[in-house]
Amino acid sequence: MNAPLKASTWYTRAKHMTKTQGKTVRDFRPLADLKDGRSFDMAGRDSGESALVSGSVLADLAREDERIVLGTADLQFATQMVQFRFEFPERLLQFGISERNMLGAAAGLASSGYIPYVCTFACFAGVLGFENIKTDMAYPQMPVRVLATHAGISMGFFATSHHATEDIGALRTVANLMILSPSDGPSYEAMLRATKDHPGPIYFRLGRGREPRIYESAQVAPTPGASTLVRKGGNKILIVATGAMVYPAIKAAEQLGDDVSVFDVHTIKPFDPSTIVEAVGTDTKILVVEEHNVEGGLGSIVREGLFDNCVHVPVYKHGLMDEFAIIGPPAHLYQYYGLDAAGIATIADRLASASGLPRPSSLWTKQDRDRVSGEVAANRKVRAKVTWAGRQSA
Repeated sequence: MNAPLKASTWYTRAKHMTKTQGKTVRDFRPLADLKDGRSFDMAGRDSGESALVSGSVLADLAREDERIVLGTADLQFATQMVQFRFEFPERLLQFGISERNMLGAAAGLASSGYIPYVCTFACFAGVLGFENIKTDMAYPQMPVRVLATHAGISMGFFATSHHATEDIGALRTVANLMILSPSDGPSYEAMLRATKDHPGPIYFRLGRGREPRIYESAQVAPTPGASTLVRKGGNKILIVATGAMVYPAIKAAEQLGDDVSVFDVHTIKPFDPSTIVEAVGTDTKILVVEEHNVEGGLGSIVREGLFDNCVHVPVYKHGLMDEFAIIGPPAHLYQYYGLDAAGIATIADRLASASGLPRPSSLWTKQDRDRVSGEVAANRKVRAKVTWAGRQSA
């Protein structure tokens, strides 16, 4: 039997198989040996730690509670459930490419006294599996935890079928469902541990696992509740973000100076606007940044929350402007839609310097998108020339 992987060591699946004594086996390598930035495995070059939170923390919880089981739809490697798989192979349920069956079976397991966690891409969990979450989990209040990875446009060139830019808008309408959107590994771990005994279903909206660390540790990271002020500045511009957008929002604020504060909305539902309400001044403008369609997403939630508290300040929604995303590498898509640090800084600066109330379409324009496309194309040509020159000289 294979020895369990150490939780302190980062491993991910290599891109090839090796043959040992005539048998094909999976090849595990340390993270440092994987150099291909185009990989969609959830191990990243910046920190990599949120990649293995699911497997390592669930393994910790499973040692303490034999009711915990884990379901996967043929993605135990891409979603880094390796630690759990090695320690509890009999409690890892492999459903193959049958996500809706997995969600329904998880609800059945919950009704039998288990605490099931199921992990797959957000496009399959929150969009394709909407009916199962609503009818099988939320209606009977089954304690299933859906770990929906690669949310938003992080699946890049896998195209529309693999993008998840509608899940918040759809799932926020489902009664009895909690929606959490941690921004890094420590906050994800803190929320997994804090919600183990939550009596109803939870939808965890997660990124690719490459999100740099924002919180020092799980002990100081937020648990479900009011949004967290992660960058304290002035209240001229409040940037409100969630999930993978929190880190670039912080970097954008650092470029803009002391007039900008940043909030991490880690709890989408139930949404508590109290900390944002307290930060609003008479001249405040709020910029909501989300890797989601702006219709029905975080921007809409923030507007409703402020209105319900009689706070009437401009709230600008920035994300996908009621459109399907184009196809390409994730980093290029973030640049194209102004969802990287440079784009967010540009939009916030334009919002701050505008006299009166500018039209949202003027904050990130077609010209901005065309400029980014041109820069990306030029960089590709330069890299191609360098690569070709290197091959010629070899």
